[in-house]
This record gives sequence, structure tokens and C-alpha cells, in this order.
Amino acid sequence: MINTGKKEALILLFGDLILFVVSLWLTLFIRYNEWPDQDIFVSHLKPFLLLFVFWVLVFFISGLYDKQTNAFKQKLPGVIFNAQLVNSIIAVLFFYFIPYFEIAPKVNLFIYLLITIVSISAWRIFLVEYIYLRRSENVLMVGLGKETDEIEVEIRANKKYGLTVFNKVPVLTEAALGDVPKRVFTIITDINKAPSSLIFSNVKFIDLNDLYENIFDKVALSNLSDAWFLKNISNYQKFVYDFLKRAMDIVASLIIGLVSLPLYPLVWLAIKIDDGGPVFIVQDRIGQGNKIMKIIKFRSMTASDSGKWVVKDDNRITRVGKFLRKSRIDELPQLLNILRGDLSLIGPRPDITDLGLKLREEIPYYTMRNLIKPGLSGWAQIHQDLPPQSVEETKERLAYDFYYLKNRSFVLDMQIALKTIKTLLSRAGL
Repeated sequence: MINTGKKEALILLFGDLILFVVSLWLTLFIRYNEWPDQDIFVSHLKPFLLLFVFWVLVFFISGLYDKQTNAFKQKLPGVIFNAQLVNSIIAVLFFYFIPYFEIAPKVNLFIYLLITIVSISAWRIFLVEYIYLRRSENVLMVGLGKETDEIEVEIRANKKYGLTVFNKVPVLTEAALGDVPKRVFTIITDINKAPSSLIFSNVKFIDLNDLYENIFDKVALSNLSDAWFLKNISNYQKFVYDFLKRAMDIVASLIIGLVSLPLYPLVWLAIKIDDGGPVFIVQDRIGQGNKIMKIIKFRSMTASDSGKWVVKDDNRITRVGKFLRKSRIDELPQLLNILRGDLSLIGPRPDITDLGLKLREEIPYYTMRNLIKPGLSGWAQIHQDLPPQSVEETKERLAYDFYYLKNRSFVLDMQIALKTIKTLLSRAGL
């Protein structure tokens, strides 16, 4: 249908790896002013192979293998620049501090970095789009609402889909279908609401809700119903996944806890110097199965945030608290909750009890997010720069939470864990 998932990521990865290798060949050609023989090329390629692994990992964390939506394409030059800057630093560190890399002359490294910066930028910004170019197909969009509008804007602005929106109508009927020009071969609509008699029409149908999820990695909230949850979200145990997830929780929380332990006296001292108040605070939060659990955090506010949005420049946040919240150091004590088993590293963020009770009255199916164990970080957290500060922003978070509930797996958890690194670095201004 549309290359928005694994196939797209594989194309990008394959192109990057080819350019990494070709750029090395060009480096040797320029450096020695002659056609590189096989021995010279292989002797340089071997130490670079490990570097390629780290570079691909940096690209992944930076989001360069995410779906190439129009919103992502607009910030692509900046993402590439930051990723290549990090990759250049990694390369310099490898070649200057790891003896194995002595095999490659240092001057070759800087020529290579220059070539890869130019080639990767050209490939990602200008050339990738041509891979997806195909004969444009006219489509009729059916439906009204936020999700339909988002899809229409995305399709109109992004040539890679090969779709041209000919028209948009609120409801699909047989009469309306009869008025569709013959050059329209595809209809995007909510299949559940389309009359079954349309199966005899000579057109292709794309389910609007599946397309929305495929493009944006979140669920169309307007599509939610009891049947949707019964079909897509199950609470039955997945023994292999549950075992791997719990193992990752225990191992990672122990490692992070031991590494971060030296920060505790520094945080204690900073909070005491700042306002002299208590260092820790215990909060009631809504956990799995809507049960109340208690979590512990470093105190970052002068008053409780129970039932109230924490907004930017909130005067309840202390001076030290601003740094603790931005860096997420305030959440380190929750590693104890992870070890205890009522919290996971990955999952929907648990609501403060008062706020969660309020939101369930305002947002349909809101408590369904509590079917699984909450987490320190989640699918919503790596897609939203800041925590929700309104009901509308909470609905956006919920759309990502339900996507995670539907598609959760150990691979997705690892992806979120790696992307959380980027979130933490961006909050720290790096």
C-alpha cells in the first residue's frame, strides 16, 4: 500500500550503508590520487565497520529511520546535522584513543568525515524522495474530523505516497460513488462504516483508521469503540514478552541505580540549599488495573501538583526543581518502584490520582490505558516534547498510549528505550 514502516526503514538503512562504504572508497581515491587496490580498501574498511555500527545506532536514536512524514522532513536538515556532529565526535574518539584504529591514517579520517557529511545530507534531503516517486494515483477521501484532516494534509504535502486527493466528501454512499470520475481508483474511508455493496465497485479501498496509524504511529481516537478494544487489545499474558520485559526492568534499573547513586547526595545538598524542604516526596498514582500505587521522587515543587496541570514556568517549581524535572533526575528514585514490580521502564506514564480521576470523566476510554503496567518512559513520551498541559494534549498522549498497547513487544520496548536517550539529551539542550 504505502511505504511507511519497515520497508521504508530498510531502504534508508541500505542507502546509508552503501554511502558509508562508497565514501570510504572516494576518500582513498582522493587521498592517494589513484584507484585504490583491494588490499588498501579492505585494510581501511575493517576498522570502519565497527564505526558504521555506532553511526547507524546514532541515526536510529536521532529518528533518521522513523517514518518520513512531512513534519519530519521539515526538521530533517537539523536532525542530520546533529547526528553527523555526534558521529564525527565518535569517529575522532575511536581513531585517536582505540589502538585498533591506528591502521587508518588520521588524515584519511577527516577527508572521510567531510565526504560522508556531504553525501549523507544530499542522499537524505534531496535524493530519498525520488525513490518513492511513482505514478500519482487519484483518491477520494471520505469522512470529517481531525484525523481525516491530518491524513489529507500529509498526503497533499508528501509526494512519497503517490496519492493525489481529488476530492473529500463527508459520507460514502452508492450515489456518491456513482459521481466519482473514472480516473479515481482509490477511496480512503472508514471501512466499518462503508456499505458492503461497494465491494462490487471497480475501485480499491484503504481503511482510513489503519492508514492513520500507519502514517502517524498513533491511534485515531474517533475510531475507538468497545469492539476496537476487544479486537486489538488483549490483557492475556504473553509469557516470553513478560519475562523479557521484567528481566530488562530488573537489570537496567540495577545498572542505572548503581551508576546514578553518586548523584543522590548532590541532589540532597542542592534541595536543602535551595529551600531547605524535604528531599523526597511520595505520590499516589494510578497503576495497572486502576489500582493506586505509591511512587517516590526527588521533590521539585513547593506544593503538591495533585489534580492540577504543571505548566511551563509554573511558580510551584523550585529553582533546583526546574533542572531536576528537565533532566528527569527527579524520577530516579522510582527505580525502587521498578524493582518492586509496580512500575516498568517502558509503559504509559501513571497519572497522579486526582488528575487521573478527572481525566476519565472527560475523555472516553481513558482508563483503558491502565490495562498494563505503567512506565518511566513510553511511546507518548518520545513523541511529545513536554508532558500534557491540557485535555487536548492528553488526548494526543492517549492516541500514542493506545498505539503502544496494541503493538507492544520487546522490540518496540527496546526502540523506546533507545529513543528515550534522544529525549533526555534534547531536554538537556544537547
